[in-house]
Amino acid sequence: MKEFVVIHDYLVTQEIVGDWDGQEEEVAENMNEFYHTMYDLAEEDIETEVLEQLLALIWDTWIGQEEIADISTDDIYDWCKHVIDNPDQHLQSEE
Repeated sequence: MKEFVVIHDYLVTQEIVGDWDGQEEEVAENMNEFYHTMYDLAEEDIETEVLEQLLALIWDTWIGQEEIADISTDDIYDWCKHVIDNPDQHLQSEE
C-alpha cells in the first residue's frame, strides 16, 4: 500500500549524489523529481514492496548516467510511466 512508503526516505541532497562537476544541484533536483513522479504515478493500492523496488530502481538506473544533469521533466515522466506500466520488465522476481 502506497501510504506505507515515506517518499522523504528516498529524496537526495547534493552531498548524497556526489561530484558532478558543479551540477550537483541539478542532479539532486532531477533525482528527486524521479522519486516524486514515480510515487505520484503509483496506484494507491500498489504493494508496498513493489513501490519500494521501483523507487530503488531510480537510483540504480540513473545515478551513473551523464544525462541525469540535463534530463527534461517530460523524459522523467515518460521513463517513470513506462516503468510503472511495465514493472515486470524492470524488477527482479524473488521466486
